[in-house]
Amino acid sequence: MSNDNQLDKKSQAWSALFSEPMSELVQRYTASVFFDQRLWRADIDGSLAHAEMLAAQGILSADDHAAIVRGMAQIRAEIESGAFAWKLELEDVHLNIEARLTQLAGDAGKRLHTGRSRNDQVATDVRLWLRGEIDAIGALLVALQRALVDVAEPNAEVILPGFTHLQVAQPVSFGHHLLAYVEMFARDAERLADLRKRVNRLPLGAAALAGTSYPLDRERVARTLGFDAVCQNSLDAVSDRDFAIEFGAAAALCMVHVSRLSEELILWMSQSFGFIDLPDRFCTGSSIMPQKKNPDVPELARGKTGRVVGHLMGLITLMKGQPLAYNKDNQEDKEPLFDTVDTLKDTLRIFAELAAGIQVKPEAMERAAKKGYATATDLADYLVKKGVAFRDAHEIVAHAVKTAIARGVDLAELSLAELQAFHPAIGADVHAALTLRGSLDARRVLGGTAPSQVRAQIARHRARLGA
Repeated sequence: MSNDNQLDKKSQAWSALFSEPMSELVQRYTASVFFDQRLWRADIDGSLAHAEMLAAQGILSADDHAAIVRGMAQIRAEIESGAFAWKLELEDVHLNIEARLTQLAGDAGKRLHTGRSRNDQVATDVRLWLRGEIDAIGALLVALQRALVDVAEPNAEVILPGFTHLQVAQPVSFGHHLLAYVEMFARDAERLADLRKRVNRLPLGAAALAGTSYPLDRERVARTLGFDAVCQNSLDAVSDRDFAIEFGAAAALCMVHVSRLSEELILWMSQSFGFIDLPDRFCTGSSIMPQKKNPDVPELARGKTGRVVGHLMGLITLMKGQPLAYNKDNQEDKEPLFDTVDTLKDTLRIFAELAAGIQVKPEAMERAAKKGYATATDLADYLVKKGVAFRDAHEIVAHAVKTAIARGVDLAELSLAELQAFHPAIGADVHAALTLRGSLDARRVLGGTAPSQVRAQIARHRARLGA
């Protein structure tokens, strides 16, 4: 067994081809080990699958395979205990692990690299790691949806002013309003499940860029690691990062939905609205104004949305000018990807708890709904049902609203005689249509805001979410 380990000499020169070592500044500039070490589990799993395949193909002896398995078990234990020494000169997670394996297993560790490159190995690491994170994020999205459904259900009858242009438009069920976000987060989960299929493809076996002359069984490795398929072009396999970009896009859109919800929570909590309150653990006070209770978590979520969107732009920009195949640029895929995952997971975890703690103030919501002639559309619909063309009904109601504004009263407060002055088709049953509750109950169309529809949607979501 040879004790000569190329990887132990990185501080002297990268390989025998090089006549001088890399400068310390360049080492620090080019190294990724201090952020990509989080991929260590994936790197070990990928290496073990590769070794098992090499042994099955007769490329690696049974003794060498056993030595690799023992060595990787020790490395796993060292990393988990914090005893593993990560070295800057070894650049990345993969070379650090391979160097330690060679120290432990000798020539067997050197033979592990047969038929592969850092390019395909690290690409495999990223895909393995991201696959697991997608599954974790999917579970967090389920938890957030369940929390929103749990708040929506007891508030199906609570009347909230629905806004367009931040103007009171029509009354809606508060439960219905929350379910709009459940729909958004459900689509986010669907996007993640769909893109997972494209993440779950194996690059290992592509080697540096051209494939390898060794008789590898790539499909065997894919099965061992739980990949759905094998990357079919070696050049594409090592250089592709569109799976990371696609994840970044899905994550950014999910954060946009969180940001939209945050914006509403911030408005609703303000004294000008006073629709809800949030638990103290999600808020902070002012350093100077003792009466303040600030919605810091939703505000910060808006800011973190910009951070995640920025990472998406960074990943897209990273890839736009790269020729085939692998280029060092690709190292810059990891930090934005890692931070996107961390930010999204933390945000979803917090918002599931925050949503569950929303304290609703129904009286304030209903008072606000009465201020903006929210049932004007209902009066127009009433006239249409009496045979008036909608455009004519729209104009008639505009005159009625103008009169109500001048008198400082709501439409429902106008007498029957006053309303009939605008059109003779208006009858004694008109006031039932002008109440907030009547407006709500009338919208029983599929997807509408009637409490009966809201409860039907809640039942659908609970069946879908298993809750």
